Amino acid sequence: MNNNEIVEKVHNSIYQQIQKTGIATPVQVLMDLDILSKEDYERWRFGKLDYLERACKVNLSKLSFVMREIRSYAAKNNLKGSWTFYKQWGQKNSPHAKQLRFSKSSGEDIEKAYAIHYLNPSPIGGQKN
Repeated sequence: MNNNEIVEKVHNSIYQQIQKTGIATPVQVLMDLDILSKEDYERWRFGKLDYLERACKVNLSKLSFVMREIRSYAAKNNLKGSWTFYKQWGQKNSPHAKQLRFSKSSGEDIEKAYAIHYLNPSPIGGQKN
């Protein structure tokens, strides 16, 4: 998949998510682009993978490009970012439920970029693609 195809697919994924639920997430974009399988996402959520990027089917350079494009699309379309805490599944109401890692480095900016959910502040249908 070349960069132009990635841009188009990222835009379409976010647009479709916003149309459907009013919220777009980077993790869902990765699944929509077949970079991350649903099975691997679930393994990560249950704590069977130490970090999400390990399961992604592209190199870090391509992954960084996808993440930059998500932020760019969100900014151009005035989507509001909302940080979301990702905790391990299967630890219901446990004070020991651990926060999941997205990246090997656990860099603050990288972790935040994955955890931001984008909300449409205007009515559904007001989005540009």
